Amino acid sequence: MFAKLETLEGKFMELEHELAEPDVFNDQERYRKLTKAHADLKPVVNIFRQYKALRQNLADNRELASDPDPDIREMAAEDIKTLEEKLPQLEHELKVLLLPTDPLDEKNILLEIRAGTGGEEAALFAADLFRMYCRYAEKMRWKVEIMSQSDSDTGGYKEIIALITGEKVYSRLKFESGTHRVQRVPATESQGRIHTSAATVAVMPEAAEVDIDIKPEDLRFDVFRSSGPGGQSVNTTDSAVRVTHIPTGIVVTCQDEKSQHKNKAKALKVLYSRLLQAEQDRQNAAQADVRRSMVGSGDRSERIRTYNFPQGRITDHRVNLTLYNLGRAMEGEIEELVDALVTHAQTEALKNQAEA
Repeated sequence: MFAKLETLEGKFMELEHELAEPDVFNDQERYRKLTKAHADLKPVVNIFRQYKALRQNLADNRELASDPDPDIREMAAEDIKTLEEKLPQLEHELKVLLLPTDPLDEKNILLEIRAGTGGEEAALFAADLFRMYCRYAEKMRWKVEIMSQSDSDTGGYKEIIALITGEKVYSRLKFESGTHRVQRVPATESQGRIHTSAATVAVMPEAAEVDIDIKPEDLRFDVFRSSGPGGQSVNTTDSAVRVTHIPTGIVVTCQDEKSQHKNKAKALKVLYSRLLQAEQDRQNAAQADVRRSMVGSGDRSERIRTYNFPQGRITDHRVNLTLYNLGRAMEGEIEELVDALVTHAQTEALKNQAEA
């Protein structure tokens, strides 16, 4: 591990030297690549330098531990204890930083939320989840753009798809895919009974055309007039677009924009991301059914997380984490949940690496 770290530090110093060259700004593409490589290496190099400094400090204090002056020996002993406690933590951080990175982590995402079991209450919960992710995106300084939505009669969402763009969006939200279960008293419940409903969340990396090779003859486009809830006419022109990927049968419909061109662009963006996700899942033998493996059926019994409103409790069943801050979580304060899932994934990766 340490030989690899020394090599990375050497590469980091080479990049710093190249970035200091006076003509580096003349080639913007080269400059962009250098700054990206420098930024990628900086976290691990910084921790490695801290680690080396700490080990040197520890060696110096171990020498002082045999000093004839009892006061110096006492101070050295205290420092040795503190430094020996810090070393394993830095070693763990270095191991995590050296784990192979997910090539998709830097990508933006397509977030799909669909109402599952529970009728109108499930649609309202889907809207609550979307608001939660929007608030979290605000805190992370990400941008949210609705690509498509299907409203319910009571103000919820039967389905909503949004593009979230920003720094490392996929790396933070990729573990949100699955069935989310809610337990609460619906506004329409006159006897105060707690109902259980569910919504499914799918997080897909945004795909560019270069990521997926689609033949033009594999696509079928249909245009029609947009319509709102209850069939109310929203547009008097054929601006809504339905695109079908014939080989897979994947269908995407967009009708939010008044422009047919914009709806077509949005539909294709969603389609590319769904196809990329399907390709990623095909590469993983454990995930045979693309959509079902990601989000389940939307049934109440299948869940990755439970939101219990009467108890103010939110539980992630994958990492056995229960927090009593449901109100804050629904306002987008989900960092603790996200961090726990990321840490769990890193721990599993380290365990697999050690067993290999």
